[in-house]
Order: sequence, then structure tokens, then C-alpha cells
Amino acid sequence: MVAPSLDVDVIVVGAGPVGLMLAGELLRTGGVRVTVLERLAEPTTESRASMTMLTPSYEMELLHERGLVERLGPPPDAGPGHFGGIPLDLTEAGESRYAGQWKAPQIRVEAVLSTWATELGAEVRRGHTVIGLVEAPDGVSVVATAPSGERLRLSAAYIVGCDGEDSAVRRLAGFAFPGADPTKELLRADLAGIELRERRFERHPNGVANARRGPDGITRIMVHEFARVPGASRAPAFAEVRAAWARVTGEDISGAEPVWVNAFHNARRQAARYRKGRVLLAGDAAHVQLPVGGQALNLGLQDAMDLGGKLAAHITGKAGEELLDTTEPATRWRPAYSATSKHKPSCCSADPMWSLRAVFGELLGLGAARRHLASMISGLDGGAPTSVPRTGPDATAHPGPTRQHTPHRRTTMGKLTGKTALVTGSSRGIGRATAIRLAREGALVAVHCSRNREAADETVATIEKEGGRAFSVLAELGVPGDVHELFLALERGLKERTDATTLDILVNNAGVMGGVAPEEVTPELFDRLVAVNAKAPFFIVQRAVTLIPDGGRIINISSGLTRFANPQEVAYAMTKGAMDQLTLHFAKHLGSRNITVNSVGPGITNNGTPVFDNPEAVAQMAGYSVFNRVGEVTDVADVVAFLAGDDARWITGSYLDASGAPCSAESRG
Repeated sequence: MVAPSLDVDVIVVGAGPVGLMLAGELLRTGGVRVTVLERLAEPTTESRASMTMLTPSYEMELLHERGLVERLGPPPDAGPGHFGGIPLDLTEAGESRYAGQWKAPQIRVEAVLSTWATELGAEVRRGHTVIGLVEAPDGVSVVATAPSGERLRLSAAYIVGCDGEDSAVRRLAGFAFPGADPTKELLRADLAGIELRERRFERHPNGVANARRGPDGITRIMVHEFARVPGASRAPAFAEVRAAWARVTGEDISGAEPVWVNAFHNARRQAARYRKGRVLLAGDAAHVQLPVGGQALNLGLQDAMDLGGKLAAHITGKAGEELLDTTEPATRWRPAYSATSKHKPSCCSADPMWSLRAVFGELLGLGAARRHLASMISGLDGGAPTSVPRTGPDATAHPGPTRQHTPHRRTTMGKLTGKTALVTGSSRGIGRATAIRLAREGALVAVHCSRNREAADETVATIEKEGGRAFSVLAELGVPGDVHELFLALERGLKERTDATTLDILVNNAGVMGGVAPEEVTPELFDRLVAVNAKAPFFIVQRAVTLIPDGGRIINISSGLTRFANPQEVAYAMTKGAMDQLTLHFAKHLGSRNITVNSVGPGITNNGTPVFDNPEAVAQMAGYSVFNRVGEVTDVADVVAFLAGDDARWITGSYLDASGAPCSAESRG
């Protein structure tokens, strides 16, 4: 909880889209006191960036949940999409109500977000320039100059810098901002009173030109000269843009009226961390990239939505401050940067062969493209017959397709080939063994971990070494926004590798144990067990069923402790009992879609913890099994693999005992 003597709970510096979204999110989710300080005296009237949402349209869905899409109004015609200047119908991106390209002028976005935030209770002070920060144990103060010229001091529990690439907050707080200097510069202008042929990153001998006329009659042009060295000025004169356009296209645009002119470049920078004590960063203040296609704005809005919920939860006493460190810059920024870095060089590179290689390098990372090219090279793309007549004693009596190649390096065809799977908590123990086992059967596996990315990546490396496919996803469970973070990473990983977000198999394995006597269970520990072991699986299933096709599989890892007593784990066993109820009820709910839902109850299983290095302890534990041995993680993984396959299609709503012992408590006494 925050100190009552503070002026407000949070000071947001910057009233652009990111700052206003953050203010609204803080108020919407936590009702905290928020003041926004903005250097400009009035909202900008420049067109500036457009907000572009591409499938999978996470931002549009999230804005819809907040009632903001409707406020933005009908989107203007965004024109044809493109990839590297090549026309591309973006509505084919996937099944989504927001498939395609959605644009809204930034001035409209700012106006809508400003109204929304102030309606929720945010105070927006314009004409206030931040010139100093003073941090104390219980809060942080900002020193700013008011429109009158006087200095004022305002205190808060936290300050968030949303003040752009040249962030004063980042500079005053001493955040490191490493990265790469620009190598390319593009000039752009919004022009009135001129008719230009529309073009989409049209290549010329010495540069690239782009022109698009908007519904308001304004034509936006962009021009890049291959030989142009990025300059120090970010606001070129129109004469400079006019001259560059003439050199590249040979056209004279001197008769146009410039409404807005600017330059931008491809510098790449990112704060090494997004938090220093009570000061945080979001949006362009935290990361800078080529601002084309709305990627920078979209990523900033994601920052605001993610941070808003977490910061509100901490300030209102619902979560510890460690929650503020769960946003990892590398995992949040890299996918968005990848979206621009891969195909924008195709537009701006002077070397067309380099551009071609860049595009093909991207495409070869996609399963459909790899399969198409592999089938061409292998002669299996439709030019050869699918049936081969056979002669001899083993010839069949009927004609039919005959497989003439081996699709995998393994000697057997995996029963899960072509399937995708998510295994939560799969960086170690039963989860790790399950991920490896499903991958051996041919599934593409998302290896989830809450914190230990290195361990998850090691599991992925093991799978890939065996010829399987996997990728890691990081999302801490049991904290606000956990399921959203998980599926954000999951869907991106699936989309990159399969061109779709279909999830065939979900294994809810992640969990935490108590390990204390009933008298020592604290409310905090109990809440943690419920949050990770019961609440998270419920909402994971709720979200997953939108991705799981008919005939999919959901497997919940329960525990043998739901079948016999161990007072040291009473709270843990209660949460695993809830998991079994989750199984029972969702099995009936999803039966019409032929989605099976089952629980697997492991017993004492060697998960690599130190107790299994003690021979006496292992011998005692082995006595609980009718097989007189301790279970191995592979024993449980094999049961899960069975339930994931087609052979288990008639089993649902069941609890499968995987403890290596009868279920009666007497046999364990």
C-alpha cells in the first residue's frame, strides 16, 4: 500500500497514447490516483503515426474489451496491405474479427484515450515540463515547470516515463539505453492540393518512394535515398523532402501544400531494464525502432496495458513489488522489432538480392513455406503420381497411395505429427518429461516456464537435438495478467512456426506445493497455492478452448494426494482436488466438440529433488508402490502421451491413477 502523505499514487509523464492508456488502465483495474504531466500545452494536431493492428490482433481485441474500438469509430480504408512492397491481402492472416489492417490517426487515438482516462478520473496537466526527480524510501517526487514558469513538486508512489524517444524521465533516472545508431533515414510529408499516383514502396535506381491518398484528401508521401546519411535534424524543411522526391522519382511536387513534414530513421535502442526502484518506463521511452506500420505505437499500448494491471495490483496491496519486474524487455520487444526488421529492409535496401534473401529467410521459418519448397525439391508437389504400382509377392490386391519417403528422421511415424501442444511448467520434472515425450510423438511443443527461461530453453534444445520441434514461453502464473501473458507468447510462437494459432493439446502441469503443517499455512501461502494450482488452470482452459479444435485434448496433472492423507500438503491437495473438478465439469461442457478432458494423478515421483539422492528415503518411498520402486517422470509422461493420442478418444472426465499403487489408502499404510 502507498503512503497516505503522497500527492497521488502514480505520476505518468507524457500524454501521448501510451501515457493515456496507462492512466486509464490504472484507474480501470485498480482505481488508483493518477496524474498525467504533459510538456505540450495543447494536444498535437499533426497526423504523425497511424495505429495499425495486424492479425493476430491482440491490441484490437484488448481495445474492444475496454469499449475503445467503438469510440474510435469506423476505420478509414487502410488500402492494400504489403510485404516488402509486394501487395498482400492481410485479411487472409487468420480467423479474427480484426483480421487485416486497421488504422486510426494518432490524433484521433489520443483524443479518445484522453476522454476515456479523464472520465475514469485521471488528472491531465498540460504545459508541464519535467526537469527533476527525487526518490525517497516511500515514494518519488517530480519537479516540473508549470505554464506560468513557476516550479512545482509533486509526489507519488511511482513515476512512469511515457515521454517518448527523448524521454526526460529515462535521462533523469539514469537508465542505460544501449542499441544501434541509425543507418537509414526516411523523409515523409502529408501534402494537400496535389494528385500523385499511388505507389507502395516503389523501387527506383537510387531510392524508394511511397504515396497514399487518404479519405480526407491528404496524400502521405515517404521517400528514402539509398545514399542518404541520417542527419541530426528530425524536422526537415519541405524543400528538402521535395528535392529528395525529385531525385528519386523525377516528379515535381513543389505545388503541394505541406501539412506536416518529418524524418525518421531505423535506430534500435532499448532500456536494459524497465524499472529502477520507483521509476518505470513504457513505450518509446523504453524502446525505439523503425516507426513504420504502427509497430512502435502498438508495442507501447501493450506496455501500458501490461504495466497498468500489475502496477495497480501492487499499489492496492494485491501483489508484491516483485510483480513489477515480471515484464521482460527482451521477450516483449523482440517480436515487435522482428516484424519490422524482417521486411522493411526489403523496401529500403539498395541491394535487391539482400532483400530477396531476407524475405526467404523469414519464409523458411514457416512450416507451410518449408513444406512447399521441400515438396518441390523432392518432386512431391503434384507432378508425380501418388500411387505406385507394386509387383511381387507383397503386392496389394488394390491400388492406393503408397508412401515413398520418410517424413521424419525417426524410424516410426509419431502419432501426434502435425499437432501442437502446450505443457505448462515444463522446464523440469514431470512437465519436462511430458514435453519431450509429446515431441517424440511428432507434436510441436510450447515449453512453458514461470521464471527459469534458461531451463526451458535447455528442454527445447533437448527436443531439437532429438529431431523434434519446440519453443519456450515465459509467463509467471498466479499473478495478475498471467494468462494473457502466457497466450500472447504462445500464439506468437505458434503463428511464427505454423502460420496459425491452433492448439491441439493442453497439459496443465504447472503447480506449487505447500510442504508445511496445517497450523503453519498462512493466508498468503494458501492464496498462492490457489492462484497457481486452481485459478490459473481454470482460466488457461477457458482461454485455450478458443484455440483448441474439435477432437482436441486437455490433460490436467492432479495428484495422488487427492486420494490419501498427508497433513503436510492439505492445502496443496485441496487445490488439486479443484483440478479434478475442473476436469469433470469441462469434460461434459466440451463433450459435444469431442474434446476430451482428463486428470492424471502421479504419486511419489523422482523429479530430481535432493531427497531422491538419499537411498534410505528412496527405499521407504518405494514401499508405497506395489512395484516396490519410486515412479519416474517418464512413467507419468507416457500416461499423458496416451491420453493425448487418438487411442484415448473414448476416455473423458476421468482420473487416471499414475502412482504405481492401488487407490485404497489401506495399501499405503
